[in-house]
Amino acid sequence: MHSEPDIYTHPQLDAQVTAIGGTYVFTGEQTMVFKDERLLVFTGHAVMDTACCGAGCGCTYALVPGFIDTYRYRKNSDGRWLSRVRYIRDAATREFITAMVISRSGVQQVQFL
Repeated sequence: MHSEPDIYTHPQLDAQVTAIGGTYVFTGEQTMVFKDERLLVFTGHAVMDTACCGAGCGCTYALVPGFIDTYRYRKNSDGRWLSRVRYIRDAATREFITAMVISRSGVQQVQFL
């Protein structure tokens, strides 16, 4: 069963974001095909260097907003792309996609919206 598409605002690539425990940055955007549907995938890295429980650790990650209904159909007032995506709620599908994204991108973890 497919969900209704939601509007997703693409993150700005190569823009460092500071959070309470450190920083993160999205470094790449790509689409991947899974069972004849296109996925929207962002990759990046994070460094936890200001956390109280330890400093200097980091990771690479991917964020999967969902299956693409309409890719980059317009820009918002900040000049960032908007796409229509369907979120992935099924646990088994997420598991398969996680394995595929890790294999193709070499990231350490995959998150879904």
